[in-house]
Amino acid sequence: MLRIVLAVLVFWTLGAGAQAACRSEGGNTVCEFDAKKDKIALFNLDATGQPYGGFEPLRQALIGQGQQLTFAMNAGMFGVDLKPIGLYVEGGKQLHKLNRAGGPGNFHMKPNGVFYIAGGKAGVMETEAFAKSGIKPDYATQSGPMLVVNGAIHPKISPDGTSAKLRNGVCVNDAGRIEFVISDGFVTFFDFASFFLDQLGCRNALFFGGSVSSLYAPELGRSDFLSQLGPMVGVVK
Repeated sequence: MLRIVLAVLVFWTLGAGAQAACRSEGGNTVCEFDAKKDKIALFNLDATGQPYGGFEPLRQALIGQGQQLTFAMNAGMFGVDLKPIGLYVEGGKQLHKLNRAGGPGNFHMKPNGVFYIAGGKAGVMETEAFAKSGIKPDYATQSGPMLVVNGAIHPKISPDGTSAKLRNGVCVNDAGRIEFVISDGFVTFFDFASFFLDQLGCRNALFFGGSVSSLYAPELGRSDFLSQLGPMVGVVK
């Protein structure tokens, strides 16, 4: 009888869609969602206009709104003020314009790109293509570089690169499902990009961050805090 009760409890715990979202694959943690079914949003500033800065303040704020945070990840490049340096759209409102400027650092390693959700459909698109697309996103965040562009690894990401860091990023697979990925250890750009292309089969993938890469996944007992965060993507219910 006890075994039956335990089995029912386990089934009930895993039955909610978002609670079974994450898996371990190829030295990475992959959390998969469907923009048509899951409530996915971007977050940066709280009700007072100050950056949340991390998962716990965001979680607490959502509780106050009667919502539960079931997943979150840093999502896009930001400045010292924790505000986005590229395109950022939240709830259909553009809070920072598309950034097509040149410069140093990962963000400016062209082509960079945009992760967006529009009308229940998610996508990852190179910046210039997004600028020409006419898409009016409900949510969008710009980051860089692209890891995979139209079925090929970013031309400036070398297989001989030796810089290894924690990394995270995103792609949308052929079935239209969003794959949020964070490495379980230090990886090179090339190895991380190769995972999206070869293991997940994504034709376009976008880098979200390096040393700040963080994951909130209650099902895994994780609420990372390596550094203060700017834009975050979250799943709520």
